[in-house]
Amino acid sequence: MPNRPLLDTTKISAPALGAINAFHAETLREVEAALGSHAVVVVGMAQNPWVKKARRALEDAGIAFHYLEYGSYVSEWKRRLAIKMWSGWPTFPQVFAKGELLGGYKETAAAIASGELASKLAG
Repeated sequence: MPNRPLLDTTKISAPALGAINAFHAETLREVEAALGSHAVVVVGMAQNPWVKKARRALEDAGIAFHYLEYGSYVSEWKRRLAIKMWSGWPTFPQVFAKGELLGGYKETAAAIASGELASKLAG
């Protein structure tokens, strides 16, 4: 499957690239540290029903996960934007298994139902 096109970094000015790289870098370090320490990580936000559904699906399947929450609809939106820019996934939740982005609720539920997630965690 072809990659989603991204703006080539040679087409970004040095000051802009520096700003991009610094944009909530501490948040990205926190997410990356969680991915390195936990088999399943859910990155979400308060008040989002899809985040709640993803967490519930994992709980119902007996799959342990680490949860990172970044604000709600009116707070911490810049931190969430940094995460979206980093992962390329446009919404929350963002569910990771062994460091790999599964997707959101629908993709996670499908991976649970098909046994793909259990297989990934076992392998």
